[in-house]
Amino acid sequence: MSIILGIESSCDETAAAVCIDGKICSNIIATQTIHQQYGGVIPEAASRLHQQNIVPVVHEALKQAKVRKNDVDVIAYTQGPGLLGALLVGASFAKGLALALNKPLIGINHMQAHIMAHFIDEPKPAFPFLCLTVSGGHTQIVQVNSYFDMQVLGQTTDDAAGEAFDKAAKILGLPYPGGPLIDKYAKLGNPHAFAFPQTNMPALDFSFSGLKTSFLNLVTKQCQQNPDFITANLHDLAASIQQAIIASLINKLKQAIQQTAITQIAIAGGVSANSGLRAAIQQLATEQALEVFIPKFEYCTDNAAMIAIAGHYHHLHHKYSTQSDSSYAKNRL
Repeated sequence: MSIILGIESSCDETAAAVCIDGKICSNIIATQTIHQQYGGVIPEAASRLHQQNIVPVVHEALKQAKVRKNDVDVIAYTQGPGLLGALLVGASFAKGLALALNKPLIGINHMQAHIMAHFIDEPKPAFPFLCLTVSGGHTQIVQVNSYFDMQVLGQTTDDAAGEAFDKAAKILGLPYPGGPLIDKYAKLGNPHAFAFPQTNMPALDFSFSGLKTSFLNLVTKQCQQNPDFITANLHDLAASIQQAIIASLINKLKQAIQQTAITQIAIAGGVSANSGLRAAIQQLATEQALEVFIPKFEYCTDNAAMIAIAGHYHHLHHKYSTQSDSSYAKNRL
């Protein structure tokens, strides 16, 4: 029996999970609400809250899994990418605990872990498969050939899709995090009420900076003419910007499918919780006879279960890290 303790602290979620023989037995997340009053994550505040939360979160994860810290075989932690100060808290705790318990360490790439979340529950994709990995900081199309062989086919050249959602919400005066609110209001609006430009990048790369600028310019101009423009058109604005972001993602994914002839498709990352994207992926699957894999909501946003399951497969293949590994070494797949 192998017991993996996973620790995640890449941004503003302090999380710990326990994986026993490939099964997630606990998944604890402490959400930092302080950032809502600032309209975004404050790195220094995030680091300090990680310091406060990490001990009780790890304690609760072990308690729920009904294991003692001495029973843990391996400690896996997020090595990057993420906020440097936040990563340092998780890495320092993991390394200190590993030293104290004389247990091996596994540093996990955060984006790889999002993809590995698909191996927590059934059904699980078979290799190779394409994964559209979309979060607040990253937008990638990845060809997944094995647990450790992941090739980035295309990625954003500027802003991520998740950031585009949050910035659009901020322009509309919605509280942080605004992406889920855009999704909520979009269900009540007309996605064709306002037209915004699509990603026009070579190959399979993305760009969302132009889309954000177009949205800002439209809202600013209309508000100058009518101060109540946002209130009167909130649902249509949310639906239109969401449709534009999702259309950009789906169009590039279609190109990737055509180029690779791979018919198993997955989505991962925080934006994979978006109901509009999930519906668009399911529609694409129906049109092209694809097999689609979408993780549970709890495994879409930042969590430690994905770190623990990635650690499980690293442990099976004897892929370990050292105490001297930097906490930000794995910034890319």
